[in-house]
Amino acid sequence: MRIYNFSPGPAVMPLPALEQAGKEMAEYKDCGMSVMEMSHRSKMYMDIHQEAEALLRDLMSIPSNYKVLFLQGGASQQFAMVPMNLYKNGKADFVITGEWANKAYKEASRVLKATVIASSEDRKFGYIPKVENISPDADYVHICSNNTICGTRFLDIPDTGNISLVSDMSSGILSEVTDVSKFGLIYAGAQKNIGPAGLTIVIIREDLIGSDYASKLPSIFQYKIHAEADSLFNTAPTYSIYMAKLCLEWLKDQGGVAGIQKINESKAALMYDFLDNSKLFRGIAEKEFRSLMNIPFTTDDDAKDKAFIKEAAEEGLLNLSGHRIVGGLRASIYNAMPTEGVQKLVNFMKEFESKNV
Repeated sequence: MRIYNFSPGPAVMPLPALEQAGKEMAEYKDCGMSVMEMSHRSKMYMDIHQEAEALLRDLMSIPSNYKVLFLQGGASQQFAMVPMNLYKNGKADFVITGEWANKAYKEASRVLKATVIASSEDRKFGYIPKVENISPDADYVHICSNNTICGTRFLDIPDTGNISLVSDMSSGILSEVTDVSKFGLIYAGAQKNIGPAGLTIVIIREDLIGSDYASKLPSIFQYKIHAEADSLFNTAPTYSIYMAKLCLEWLKDQGGVAGIQKINESKAALMYDFLDNSKLFRGIAEKEFRSLMNIPFTTDDDAKDKAFIKEAAEEGLLNLSGHRIVGGLRASIYNAMPTEGVQKLVNFMKEFESKNV
């Protein structure tokens, strides 16, 4: 029996994609082998690779002057690759809205002069601050568009003028319509809305590829090298890319990003409507800035929070612990989480409340 998995990542995946992968596990399209056994240089695999990129381009309406890279190392590696590859003046501005934005800032500080131009730390990262005072000679401005730990998101993309905007979209990519042209670079770990862990997506405007500083980096860390090799400079995370292709096909069947956004808004509304009227639970993020993907909440009683996690697991509702930094509770309701799962969680919360108020 499958449970409802509210993990922040690796996260729930579309059941049809998993079932298709199961059918093709031992042999893909009568070729006599599994995808995970294929040479990354073979035509059979290259078809998968190219189809995955084409699907992503179509779903996100990625302009032709952007490269799509399939890399490894997760968003954490991009915290280092971004400043190294976009380095020109040796300066970058950061908006700190949570743990991951802060980690990106700290990692960039190893490479260049990183400046915090806005932060929401003063209210425990429960809101999105205004983005102002951008350095006129910054190489880029960095944001984290959706914050998994404290459950906030940028509803409006900051206008950074002629300074390139970079976004970590790991937990929000493909959950709502995004105008890619507003960004110089987008990166995302796949393990929330794209596919399994092991794959990292980078979408980068071509004019940002290949600075003088970047040309001196080890080859494996240069976007230019990966772009010229169509993400096949070294052995790609082939099976993760195959799984991403299946997940992207499923997303297209849901009406694309616009279609899934409506479903996501409906799922989030189920949770927030209950939290706003609950006598036991309360949401943590400020209402104006709430995430569609990650909903942290609490009873404000550690013992009750722990009891809730234990009893929820007995009902097949798993991975509802809050992040270890903030504690409490959290429901991550990514694209593949069905509405039925969210409704079951809300029903259980109502039942738990009735017994504990």
